[in-house]
Amino acid sequence: MTMSDAPACPESGLARSASILGLGNIASRVIGLARESIISGYYGSAGELSAFNLAARVPTMIYDLLVGGMLSAALVPVFSDYARRPPREELARVVSAVFSLIAIVMAGIVILLELFAAPLAGLLGDFEDPALQQVLTNSLRIISPAVIFFGLSGAVTGLLYALRRFSYTAVSGAVFNLGIVFAVPLLASRLGVYALPIGVVGGSLLQLAVMAPGLRGIALRFSAAWRHPAVRRVLRLYLPIALGLIITQIQIIVDGRWASATGSQSVSWMRYATTLIQFPLGLVPVAVSLAALPTLSRHAAQADWDSFRSVLGRGLRLVLLLLLPATAGLWMLAAPVIRLLFEHGVFQSADTAMTVRALHLYLLGLPFAGVDFLLNYTFYARQNTRTPAIVGVISVGFYFVAALLLKGPLGFLGLVLADSVKQAAHASIMVALLLRSVGRPRDENLLATFVRAAAAAAVMALALWLLIPPLEGALPRGVVGEAAVVAVASAAGGALYLLILRLLGVGELSALVAGLTSRLTRRGGS
Repeated sequence: MTMSDAPACPESGLARSASILGLGNIASRVIGLARESIISGYYGSAGELSAFNLAARVPTMIYDLLVGGMLSAALVPVFSDYARRPPREELARVVSAVFSLIAIVMAGIVILLELFAAPLAGLLGDFEDPALQQVLTNSLRIISPAVIFFGLSGAVTGLLYALRRFSYTAVSGAVFNLGIVFAVPLLASRLGVYALPIGVVGGSLLQLAVMAPGLRGIALRFSAAWRHPAVRRVLRLYLPIALGLIITQIQIIVDGRWASATGSQSVSWMRYATTLIQFPLGLVPVAVSLAALPTLSRHAAQADWDSFRSVLGRGLRLVLLLLLPATAGLWMLAAPVIRLLFEHGVFQSADTAMTVRALHLYLLGLPFAGVDFLLNYTFYARQNTRTPAIVGVISVGFYFVAALLLKGPLGFLGLVLADSVKQAAHASIMVALLLRSVGRPRDENLLATFVRAAAAAAVMALALWLLIPPLEGALPRGVVGEAAVVAVASAAGGALYLLILRLLGVGELSALVAGLTSRLTRRGGS
């Protein structure tokens, strides 16, 4: 029996769940950074890499549209409901029907991708060089089988969350990243950029394989019982999300096409910056939100709104305490971090400069994106998928207005800034709607926490601005020197942030990091 499977009260189980998911996210993000470092060394910011990055968006877009949106909004709540009802045979029937439906749909999409790769490449990219368009077409054909593995992995993830078997899902992201980590050094010399789509397919298969043992005790079989009430409930909850996601996917397609038209390297620079943004985003908001969803769903089902607001308030408090300093620190350390991780091989200092500029603009939207995860999940927990979908469509409208105004004078950086505008708009609207629907979170110190954390992060950023130049002058250039700059500055900045918080009366950060969601749910539990 794994730690996540051990019988426990929901509150203590949630604390373990958050810890497991957090550790898994750390491993996944670290290996993800290693993956991007390997890619930068072999391919730099070449146009061929940009073409691959556009192709790699397709399996992710299909997953987000057909499974990812369904995962939190429908699969976890519905599977959780049936997982609480003994015996498990009914859960197995529901899961079998859902899994079979996803497999059939994904297989059909793969066939379509293989047949229509060329016209799809023409839609995704607008490169001046026809050779890059051909790379995009070929990469689409190679990478398309990953769609099936992504889809099934998402469905398995939903079931494992419902069963509270988080250990398997925690390692799956890290295993996926190993596909490219191994494929590029082994195959790049013979296959060039096509080692990357092969790595994606291999990683997606490994990801599914490591989660499969978590399905023990669930008798799965092919089933066409798609009229089952649970399947119809999943589809009913998912439909509003799907409509909203269609608009989001249109934005992603347009964003990539506009970016490719601004220069062959633009998509690659945006990709490297996005990778760094995803690191802090995955460590706290994603782990907290996913681990809290079953508990929020239970409180919502019981109409225990005091407990619901308590969990929400403490979760928001934690996200703010950790994400604000991460944003400020990454802003100040952008250049040293990018030089350390990416500036080697064919990745040059000019690439570093452009990636830094993109990262700074993405960071403007990071705190909004982090808070938004938990806000979305409060609606999903109440089985309200329509509101987040509508807000998503509205926020995409903000993106298009900003992008049209900014891409002319700023090029691809205008698209990056437009994305941050979208994140800010979405989070702001969700906060307003949440206050109207469930009231203020039960944490009277939430606003004070934000003000104090923001002040402490600002002081930390100023200290890093003063510290980094002398450090860079005193330490040797190269990997060792850059690593020392990042390590010393990060440690000093983190220590200063904690000290300031303690002086400002926010002394429980260590307990929040260690105990996290256990304390949230103890306050709001039964």
